[in-house]
Amino acid sequence: MQNILNITNGDCALAIMQQAELPGRYLPWRDILHDGPVPADLSLTELSQVRAQFIIDCGWGKPDAIRQSFLERDTQLAAYQQYDKVILWFEHDLYDQLQLLQLLDWFAHQPAANTMLTMICTEQYLGRLTPQQMSDLYQFEQAITAQHLLLAKQAWAAFRSASPEPWQQLLQQDTSALPFLHDAILRVLQEYPNCQHGLSRTAFTALDLIAKGESKPGELFSRYQDTEQCIFLGDSSFWKILNHLLHAKPALIALNAGEQIDLPINPEQQLSITAAGEAVLAGQQYAANIMSPRWIGGVHLTQDNLWCWDEGAQQIRCQTTNTVKTR
Repeated sequence: MQNILNITNGDCALAIMQQAELPGRYLPWRDILHDGPVPADLSLTELSQVRAQFIIDCGWGKPDAIRQSFLERDTQLAAYQQYDKVILWFEHDLYDQLQLLQLLDWFAHQPAANTMLTMICTEQYLGRLTPQQMSDLYQFEQAITAQHLLLAKQAWAAFRSASPEPWQQLLQQDTSALPFLHDAILRVLQEYPNCQHGLSRTAFTALDLIAKGESKPGELFSRYQDTEQCIFLGDSSFWKILNHLLHAKPALIALNAGEQIDLPINPEQQLSITAAGEAVLAGQQYAANIMSPRWIGGVHLTQDNLWCWDEGAQQIRCQTTNTVKTR
């Protein structure tokens, strides 16, 4: 076995790497960084504790297993100097781009070492490849340079900032060293409440699909994914957004059975849009504070710290709190 550490975006890609018998050891980077708190001024260990607690609070696994997974992940990463080479295997979508930024930033802060750092980042979804297709990706391997590390440091710090403005300012800079970063920056901004209707892009899309007759949660998630140029959102995060719409006051959607949408999916559950939801879609009502408090990177959206995304102007704006707009 060659002395290589392969770091990739999760267990699906890891399984295919194993089937392809790629040389080296494997480290899945399990974290949905676009969902929940990613505050600044924390070490990797401290941030992992925050991330683990967020996942625990969402009910997405057993607490001890989640904490242990982060601990083992970080311990394996910290031992990277025992390898001759580390290869970062990632994709073009938002989920992967944030993981890539986190890792590049971490390596940027490590002392000089003899370990070679390379990455493979393409528009192919790793978890959908055949073993042979995974092996073929070696043709895209490139050395990680100082330019990559510098840009990642800046972008990761911007993502973790308490204000979304540094993240938005990256849109005006040259991010071509990481060619998929620009679209990822924009996609994060689109998850802020829209200045016109108050919903994130994902929440508005889901509401619109329900209004058009998609009532089954599982089918709704599939149709939502079809609206994304780069698929990044998992079903658990999507259910969380739907539950925000369900429990809003007034509720924007209704559920025929049960109090919330959970996994595994209940085939008897059906969704429908409420009068308030129709008013939001029609631009007659503003969905105030539907999805706050919540975190986007280092920004904690609360009634006292509200930001909205002006899609037309491509501008993040500070929003007046406790305001309901009607048209």
